[in-house]
Amino acid sequence: MVNNYPLADPESLRSAMRKWVAGVTVVSSAFEGEEHGMTVSSFTSISAQPPMILVSLESSTRTHALIFLSGFFGVTILEQGQEWLSERFAGRTGLESGRFSGLNTFTMISGSPLLEGGLAYFDCRVVNTVRAGGSTVFLAEVMAARASENSAALVYANRTYRRLAQ
Repeated sequence: MVNNYPLADPESLRSAMRKWVAGVTVVSSAFEGEEHGMTVSSFTSISAQPPMILVSLESSTRTHALIFLSGFFGVTILEQGQEWLSERFAGRTGLESGRFSGLNTFTMISGSPLLEGGLAYFDCRVVNTVRAGGSTVFLAEVMAARASENSAALVYANRTYRRLAQ
């Protein structure tokens, strides 16, 4: 209890949040020759002027550690048909290290790897962090952004990838 109010139990929170439809991104960072990325749905734009976004990552992840050390991260928004990339960067394919191995990547300003063939890209500099339970919310200025001419975003709801109707 906080301030004498009960808190939802974790399973009821997870069950309710599964109903929320979210886009699928890969958040990545690099520091001193090491690079890592992970699938993240906790991503949103928070300001157009100055251009800012936020991502929330569990504090125990390798990507979190690299962002914390470097102060930079990249975001690739995945498009329909890239479920396999989401699974790979979620660690569901058995490939924990070398997640970028064999993939075409590029960088913009920070050196954070971005995945070619994505729907949109953001290159970001962390300006503030907020601890939230076992996670960290990274507030970041967008140094560069680019959108492709590809189709529609890959979305996820209730443990299933979805496609947006045209």
